[in-house]
Amino acid sequence: MIEVLSGFFVVWAIIGVGWFVGKREILGPNAGQTLSRLAFFVASPALLFETLSKARLEDVLGPQLAAAAISGTVVGIIYVLLSKFALKRKMPEALIGAMSASQANSANLGIPIAVYVLGDASYVAPLLIFQLAFYNPVYLMALDATHGSRSAKQNPLLKFLLIILRNPVIVASALALLFSALHLQLPDPVLQPIHFIGGAAVPAMLMSFGMSLNGNRPFSAASGRRTDIVIASAFKLILHPALAFLVAHFVLGLNGHALFAATIAGALPTAQNVFVAATRYQQGITIAKDTVLITTVIAVPAMLVIAAFLH
Repeated sequence: MIEVLSGFFVVWAIIGVGWFVGKREILGPNAGQTLSRLAFFVASPALLFETLSKARLEDVLGPQLAAAAISGTVVGIIYVLLSKFALKRKMPEALIGAMSASQANSANLGIPIAVYVLGDASYVAPLLIFQLAFYNPVYLMALDATHGSRSAKQNPLLKFLLIILRNPVIVASALALLFSALHLQLPDPVLQPIHFIGGAAVPAMLMSFGMSLNGNRPFSAASGRRTDIVIASAFKLILHPALAFLVAHFVLGLNGHALFAATIAGALPTAQNVFVAATRYQQGITIAKDTVLITTVIAVPAMLVIAAFLH
């Protein structure tokens, strides 16, 4: 338990530094976005390649992946049904709400939590692979189909593949798993730069995350979507980890640290790219923005509660 608390302290300390730097605008007004892009497009692929190329394939594509896939999918379906039939929302807005309720921040916060709290970045890889390679593309195609976007006229299989291939995290993870499956190793002069670049991923993610917490106030009365925001936030912070625990333990037979890792993955806050999708389709913008903020602020304390019960 002490190790887990120490990990959370490190996470919060770096987030706090990022918040202070952003509040004072020490690095300029766009520093948070720049750090986030550096982490996502450069440092994270390097970190995941180094980590996953040394991991066992069955650990990455095994029960943890199934727990993430089943729990996330079920939460999304429940939210869509509730939003459509109880709240009477249109399908595009219901889909954005479902993404807010079930799609976790597996990169910007998931990787640091996996490194500092779970002890290995590979613990978040199953969730990351499921979301980026399948879950997010499916939702984007559903939004295209229900929103009447021009891109809906594209070949759906081609669109699905393009979404995946344009994501550097997925490409790096796929290459790493190939190296793992074939028991290949890069020569040390090549691996060392990858190691040092990957080392920038976690601090850059957490500092950019801290910077993003400045100047945001949720629950605007004018939006008329407070109920949606509360439901989506509760689904993400309570229902999602609860389902992840039930599936992982009673269906997949996980126990101990593996069960803790699956539950923590479910408790990660809403992914920031949900807000990007909401802005792109001009649907559910307030729901996405406020759910990202609320779950981001509350997620780490919620994980501490999970750690107290499971670790």
